[in-house]
Amino acid sequence: MPDFPVAHLVDWLRACSRVAVITGAGVSTASGIPDYRDADGQWKRAQPVTLQQFVGDAAVRQRYWVRSFAGWPHFSRARPNAAHVALAELERRGRVHGVVTQNVDRLHQRAGSRQVVDLHGRLDVVVCLDCATRYRREWLQRRLAGMNTGWDEQAARIAPDGDADIEDADFVRFRIPDCPRCGGMLKPDVVFYGESVPAVRRDQATSMVNAADGILIVGSSLMVWSSFRLVRAAAARGASVAAINQGRTRADDLLAVKCVGDGGDILRQVLDDLDAK
Repeated sequence: MPDFPVAHLVDWLRACSRVAVITGAGVSTASGIPDYRDADGQWKRAQPVTLQQFVGDAAVRQRYWVRSFAGWPHFSRARPNAAHVALAELERRGRVHGVVTQNVDRLHQRAGSRQVVDLHGRLDVVVCLDCATRYRREWLQRRLAGMNTGWDEQAARIAPDGDADIEDADFVRFRIPDCPRCGGMLKPDVVFYGESVPAVRRDQATSMVNAADGILIVGSSLMVWSSFRLVRAAAARGASVAAINQGRTRADDLLAVKCVGDGGDILRQVLDDLDAK
């Protein structure tokens, strides 16, 4: 798929009456949150933990929470970047009517976007798998710190979605609190790899995309089925599809326009061109 001039994307936006945006990890890399895939859509690192592994294996669960405990401070300090801000401004101007994001960082909302579907959930919340009570992730961070004195001194490298790489850690010693209400297992309120998107969020995303005549992909290779299916269905019913991405996407053969590069840089140029005209 060729790299189009930004002017083509501006013309595409003007030609659409309702645009839904689908975003992925590439939107948040400029905020300091790493992504999982390279420019060809291939894994840069081992695949994330599955729900089955998290629930069924205590050692995997301990390892997950150790790494999450180390990664959370960096993740929680992330702030919206130029791409988030530009998409919020496009919504304010009526050029974009909603965002479906695969990210779990809530940076679109912090930037000012109002119509957002968090397709894969949100990392700032944890949920009990038994009684469904939800807790703030900051509360859990404090509980983990109190139960595991000294673990905050572990050296870690920041990884995607609040994860961290830790060398030579004794995960078995790490203690994890149970749900204060019922004693059940706590899990981040996000869709784990291999897990199905909850029906409510799936339906919200589908409705947003179905109401659009233009679909703009920003910072996503669409290698995850939950997002690719939305684009494929939209194209099948005649919606026009465009993309801003650093590399290939799974939907390259469906695109009317594609701009290759940093989402923030390109979207700022889009706003400038819209202002100029």
